[in-house]
Amino acid sequence: MPTPDDLLADAPLEAAVAALADRNRHHLEQMTQEEREDAVAHWRDLAFVVLTAAGAALGRAAEGEGGAGRAVIVLEDAGPDEIAVHASFFPELQDQGDEVLVTPAQAAALQLLDGMTGDAGE
Repeated sequence: MPTPDDLLADAPLEAAVAALADRNRHHLEQMTQEEREDAVAHWRDLAFVVLTAAGAALGRAAEGEGGAGRAVIVLEDAGPDEIAVHASFFPELQDQGDEVLVTPAQAAALQLLDGMTGDAGE
């Protein structure tokens, strides 16, 4: 039986990007190669956010919970020496001016992301 996390595997993510490309084919055909690459990268980010939210909804339904927070961090190769980092939070982070309201899982993810960029404690 597939799990909510299975939605972030390569096949569903690529299928979502392909669906967006198909839906926007008339625009895609008018773009330069660089514009197409930017569009596909943008659609991949959109697909990641949508599939993360769908997985979170499935996970809550399976757990019988309504208020559990989730944070998903995905690292993927973006080139020989490059890594793309995707982060998605559910529910969405709430900016309250001088602070951000987060769940414990989201706070831990933010700390990990800060540590990855070397900005922790600075």
